[in-house]
Amino acid sequence: MVRFGIIGTNWITESFIQAASKVEGFSLTAVYSRTSEKAEEFAGKYDIEHTYTDLEQFASSNQFEAVYIASPNSLHASQAILCMKNGKHVICEKPMASNTKEISEMIKVANENTVVLMEALKTTLLPNFLTIKENLHKIGQIRRYFASYCQYSSRYDKYKEGIVLNAFNPEFSNGALMDIGIYCVYPAVALFGEPKQIQASSYMLESGVDGEGSILLTYEEMDAVIMYSKITNSYVPSEIQGENGSIIIDQMNTPQSVKIQYKDGTVEDITRTQDSDSMYYEAKEFVELITHKKQQSEMNSHQNSLITAKILEDTRKQIGLVFPADK
Repeated sequence: MVRFGIIGTNWITESFIQAASKVEGFSLTAVYSRTSEKAEEFAGKYDIEHTYTDLEQFASSNQFEAVYIASPNSLHASQAILCMKNGKHVICEKPMASNTKEISEMIKVANENTVVLMEALKTTLLPNFLTIKENLHKIGQIRRYFASYCQYSSRYDKYKEGIVLNAFNPEFSNGALMDIGIYCVYPAVALFGEPKQIQASSYMLESGVDGEGSILLTYEEMDAVIMYSKITNSYVPSEIQGENGSIIIDQMNTPQSVKIQYKDGTVEDITRTQDSDSMYYEAKEFVELITHKKQQSEMNSHQNSLITAKILEDTRKQIGLVFPADK
């Protein structure tokens, strides 16, 4: 069994626990929260034996070997580094950190302490993303990757009322790019690597973060067009265009239906069966890395996380989005 501790007691943590509970070898034994009330409430809900309100005590505990971190983005690096220095394996919610400097330090600490560090970016570990990767050759020379993820945030109504919640607060290294755009950027990196050039534009909110934006990534023989938003919805599918056909993806963050539309008009359905708890696959990957004594995922690798962070950082520079963590 791999015993887990949890940092963060929000809805994403509950989704992770629900999915990870299906993974052979997963055991939840500890939770950290800033208040004992919240820690005990969460522990009672999931039958967690150990609660902590002191991060140092949590990180040095011998009650677990691995940590799932789902705190605000700005806290990821410091919390992950503390846990890894105490010999804990870390799976960290996307984005893994605020910038490339933090991620580089996290990777360094992971290597020094021989522990697993993995970004919890679910998309690239899903069966319906793997089928995209494995069938790319069928569409010939690839010329364009188009990914759209635009989802009106439930917190945006509060923002318009003058209440700035974490999702729209730069203090926490948040905004549309970090929360939503990464779901389009990371798969591009996993499929095509690092681009030669980046061009970005966005609509900035008065709080100091981006509400929506677009990114154009230029590669040697193709480009990648990315649209993301937390202030509008989009209903168009994403696609990868090749000279012999296109792979049509119903939704980039969690592909449920994937088809190849060939230029002769024929259609091939390459959709795979997928667990409804989409975070199952990231939890499974992480547990297997630990049990097989591997230090990083081949798909959600340190390199892919670092390249993705570079793209996010370059995009932020172009749109004028600066976090306190950058200073």
